[in-house]
Amino acid sequence: MPHALRLVILGRDGILNVYREDHVKSPDEWQPLPGALEAVARLNHAGWHAVVATNQAGIGRGMIDMASMNTVHQHMMKCLAEVGGRVDAVFFCPHTPEDDCDCRKPKPGLMRQIALRYGIELRHVPMVCDTLRDLRAAQAAGCEPHLVRTGRAATLTDAQVVELVQQVPATEVHDDLADFADFMLEREHVPTSGPMGMR
Repeated sequence: MPHALRLVILGRDGILNVYREDHVKSPDEWQPLPGALEAVARLNHAGWHAVVATNQAGIGRGMIDMASMNTVHQHMMKCLAEVGGRVDAVFFCPHTPEDDCDCRKPKPGLMRQIALRYGIELRHVPMVCDTLRDLRAAQAAGCEPHLVRTGRAATLTDAQVVELVQQVPATEVHDDLADFADFMLEREHVPTSGPMGMR
């Protein structure tokens, strides 16, 4: 009997790379967060597939076009490959909040697209977030909600994090993506240290 696909859904800005209020518009503006790409590689090496689900309203606002977005993601893939990691695909919403689409988080459309693509149920799929909006999207889609205290969550006080978790009660909280990877690997009894000397 083949093993069920193990999939993790990652937000992009603030989780893999530095969050920018003015949107990431070119490869040189895409700056990986310390340890984030290596965390993806560790999950990959333990048998996890990773996909990105990201709101990219900069497209709808005319701040970045599709060709530039693709160039940014090619750069992201290259940076991941350099540390032995990969994401299988990037699912993104190009709309603005005013468009009231189904694919912009906190609505669950992107995650449902992922479920259809992979033919899986979402209830055992962890989704890594840095905002309440994204945690609500995980909740609406039936994913496991995980908050990392990077990106937009980096400035939250402990009390604010507690308040946020009360709104999405199943949320697990992690310092960053490396801490999330440790949590997942420990939960599955996979050694957290390896040849790459990860923390």
